[in-house]
Amino acid sequence: MEIEIRGHNLPGTMFRNAGVPIHNVHVAVQVRDKPEGRVAGDAASAEWRVDVRVDAGDDGDYDFKGPAVHGKRGERFLYLTWGDVSIHGFAMFRRAKLMLGAVDRSLIRDAVQRDVALVATIDLTDSSGGPRCARVNEPALTWSLKS
Repeated sequence: MEIEIRGHNLPGTMFRNAGVPIHNVHVAVQVRDKPEGRVAGDAASAEWRVDVRVDAGDDGDYDFKGPAVHGKRGERFLYLTWGDVSIHGFAMFRRAKLMLGAVDRSLIRDAVQRDVALVATIDLTDSSGGPRCARVNEPALTWSLKS
């Protein structure tokens, strides 16, 4: 199955992290320990596609697996990682967690049965104007099926 992450309202390329200025903010999806699909913080939008395997458990719950899936069973999530890009590479300074356990079970079932992507739509700027981080919940993150 595919998860499509659609980011909007990016915070810009300038940010102060604990008072330290960052001049080239980018966001990417974290696959294993690497940022993939870097997008500049001043882009109009960002989009990533992540392949996952979904296993239905005997308890009626779903488990997600794949290189971009993090966490232990029952607590799986995807990371969006924020970094400062320089000639030295991508220096991560914060991450956002998209909790897969928070996705409505009927939505997951429908995605699997219809073989369509789950879509995560996320506002990438927090209430302070910075890159969104930590566990992301509604209304900043919504889940739907790709139409």
